[in-house]
Amino acid sequence: MTTGTSNALAAGTWVIDPAHSTLGFTVRHLMVSKVRGRFSDFSGRLVVGEDGTARAEAQIQVSSVTTDNEQRDAHLRTADFFKAEEFPVATFSTAPFRIEKGEFDVDGEFTIRGVTKPITLEVEFLGSNPGMGAGPVAGFEAKTVINRRDFDITIDMPLPEGGAVIGDKITLTLEIEAGLQG
Repeated sequence: MTTGTSNALAAGTWVIDPAHSTLGFTVRHLMVSKVRGRFSDFSGRLVVGEDGTARAEAQIQVSSVTTDNEQRDAHLRTADFFKAEEFPVATFSTAPFRIEKGEFDVDGEFTIRGVTKPITLEVEFLGSNPGMGAGPVAGFEAKTVINRRDFDITIDMPLPEGGAVIGDKITLTLEIEAGLQG
């Protein structure tokens, strides 16, 4: 049976389709569960050269954060967390890399709240296909874990019996569909 996908990615500029992509996160809450959230306003592109090397960049409007709780989302936009008024955009840009069949790592720099740190994304290339009339599309899933304190998000909300309301580790997950631009 043929799936209609290919493990090849054509040279050119691939632009994230936000209607078919998700940029999410999870963080430990009260030491026993997780809060999930996502950003609804983001953009990015992947430029693949004729030699097969690629570079990627993305921009995230941090005020678009949603955890499906308006009070929490408003708090996340404050100086305790994202400082959205002062630093409205988080960015990610990669070092040159090669897209490989299956899973591979991509090194880059992530900037949030004006703090830039190196991170590594664990990427899975899901393949590409001709799309539905608007040109070729490609799919990727990626994940990394960052420490919020590394990005100057140092709010402490200790629990009376030990532990904290929120954990330090944030898992970022990306489910990306990108289209080849003509």
